[in-house]
Amino acid sequence: MPVTEKITVLSPANFTDQLNYSVPQPSAEEEARNFYVGLLLAIVSTIFIGSSFIFKKKGLLKLAENQGTRAGAGGYGYLKEWMWWAGMILMIVGEFANFAAYAFASATLVAPLGALSVILSEVLSSRFLNERLNLLGKVGSAMCVLGSTVVVLHSPKEQEVESIEDLLEKVRDPVFIVMAALLLSVAMFTIIFLSPRYGQKTVIVYIIICSTLGAFTVLGCKGVGVAIKETYRGRNEFTHWLTWVLLGVVVVCILFQLNYLNRALDTYNTAVVTPIYYVFFTSIVIFMSVILYKEWKNMTGVQIATEICGFLTIVGGIFLLQAFKNMNISLTNLPHAKKEPQPQKEKEPEEEAVLQILTDDQQISSS
Repeated sequence: MPVTEKITVLSPANFTDQLNYSVPQPSAEEEARNFYVGLLLAIVSTIFIGSSFIFKKKGLLKLAENQGTRAGAGGYGYLKEWMWWAGMILMIVGEFANFAAYAFASATLVAPLGALSVILSEVLSSRFLNERLNLLGKVGSAMCVLGSTVVVLHSPKEQEVESIEDLLEKVRDPVFIVMAALLLSVAMFTIIFLSPRYGQKTVIVYIIICSTLGAFTVLGCKGVGVAIKETYRGRNEFTHWLTWVLLGVVVVCILFQLNYLNRALDTYNTAVVTPIYYVFFTSIVIFMSVILYKEWKNMTGVQIATEICGFLTIVGGIFLLQAFKNMNISLTNLPHAKKEPQPQKEKEPEEEAVLQILTDDQQISSS
């Protein structure tokens, strides 16, 4: 009896389904393990990065003592300082840990943990750099951290990306393309026009550059991390062009970030730079992640109200950090603080003459 074989012809739609099915879906146990691995890597990253600020600042201060061209003025003499390189090595190790954390956990988890680096840098700067924040500066830093934490806790959780093809589909979204182009335009405008004019006057200029480019760094790290993880599982994602584009974005953005972050640290107080940088960076990363992964559709009214309150708390913290940073305010002198008397304005000769005429008129009228 003849044997007949059944041949199944896959249509394009069925072939796509089979291809997507070949991507292994993580189990609940694996997702939990990935969460804790990403959390641990993120904490280790913040420790290294927070410490690196102190070493790099020490190197920049040593360069200033030697009368070299400072980083804030566009100089690169700090490349000869071993203390700066020690900080650079710490930052590279921290960035690698941060890079790996994005491969295991979501950006909405990893990015906000940068608050640990803010706290660590403030503690170490007060110990080794003799930098002080006044009372309102400390309150402002706490408000920045708390406000960002509220934003993170009530932000929608991002959907996991399991392959470069999945990420490419999300990147092609018109809303994300428009926002990415707008963010890049802000960064380029700040670098070309605002940085030369106002970089030495306000720390916000350098922070905007580092934060906007940092958002692209995070998205690039997330994509490259997915490529590495999928390649390790047996599916080579480095044959996809998007992987190399994302890798190039990460390298270019990190180089720009390091340059302008050095300028910020050389020009301004470390205890002021780190919390403001954390606030801007975290807010932009969460905003771009929400747009890319579309979690805003699942937000309730309570979540939206809480997000707004968290953002206003951050704005208040930034205001306290910047508006009162040069004032000597502490718990010791706070009970004795009082409004300074306003100096009396000297009267002009014309004003004295008018007052004298009015006085004479009053005397004549009374007589």
